[in-house]
Formats: sequence, C-alpha cells, structure tokens
Amino acid sequence: MIVRINLLPHREAKRKAIREQFYALMGLVTVLAGVVWLAGFTFINNLIDRQQMKNDFLKKEIATLDKEIAEIKKLREQTEALLARKRVIESLQVNRAETVHVFNELAKNMPPGVYLRSIKQEGEKITLTGHAQSNARVSALMQNLDASAVFERPALIEIKAVQSGKMRVNEFALIVHLTRQAEGSEAKRPLARAEGARS
Repeated sequence: MIVRINLLPHREAKRKAIREQFYALMGLVTVLAGVVWLAGFTFINNLIDRQQMKNDFLKKEIATLDKEIAEIKKLREQTEALLARKRVIESLQVNRAETVHVFNELAKNMPPGVYLRSIKQEGEKITLTGHAQSNARVSALMQNLDASAVFERPALIEIKAVQSGKMRVNEFALIVHLTRQAEGSEAKRPLARAEGARS
C-alpha cells in the first residue's frame, strides 16, 4: 500500500513564514537604523551647537580683548607722550640756568676790542660771530674760552678783514662747546678750597 503525502502546502507556509520574518527583521533593522541615524544626527547637531556657542563666546572675548589691547596701546602712547614731556621739563629745569652761565662766562672772558654780533646754540655747540680789532684778540678770546669752566674745545671757522664804517676790522666765526659738568665742577672747587684751608 502506497501512501502519498503532499508537502507543498507545508513548504509554502514555511516559506511564507520565513518571508514574513525576513520582512519583519528588515523593518526592525530599518527602524533601528533610523533610530541610530536620528540619535547620531541629534548628537552631532548638539556637538555643533555647543561648538558654535563656544566659538561665539570666544569671538566675544576676543573682541573684548581687542578693545582692551587698543585701550592699553592708547594708554602706552599717552604715557610715552607724558614721559617725553616730563623729560623735556626735567631737561629745562636742569639747564635753565645755563643761558645765564653762558652769557656771564662770555662777558667775563671777552677781551677788549672784541665785539659779538650773534650767538647761536645747537645742543652743546655754540657758534659765535663778531668783530675784533686784530687776530691776536680773537686768539685771546679762544684762549680765555678754553680756560673757562663752562666752555671747551674752541675752534675757529673763519676770520677775514672787512670794512666796518671808517674802520677796518677782522670778522670772525668760531665754535665752542659747553661743558655740561660745569655746575658740578664749580660746586666741587669751593669744597676743595675749604678742605685745603682746614689742612
């Protein structure tokens, strides 16, 4: 006796079940992939937003620092200007009696027969121009200036004979340098004399 069993419906049902499982699994994988993508997208967006906030904060701080640096630079420039003024004022205070010393010393060391026409000072250099009755009087003036405590290194630029009215005179121009330590050296001299007198 032969028994014939038809397995086609059973195989078809099994294939259908496998197909449904496959579709369900694909759907689940798709949903999981969507969830993972959404989570990753949200996470990355949050990171980007945080970084953007940090960048904005840094930009604000940099702008504030730039303003402060500009103010510091301006303050430095003002400080330099004030220091320059202070140095000029200090220089004027130190050398305010210099003009008096120069004219006093010139008057003391001017030999007879020598007349000054102009005095020009540039820093420590003084240019003297004038008339003298003879070359010897110009030489005497230079020797007096060289021996002075206020002046040093007199140098003759030129001397020439000219007619001034009815008189023939020697017109001269010479340069002499100031001795900046004149006040200190003059202050030391009386002290030295006093110490010599005590001994």
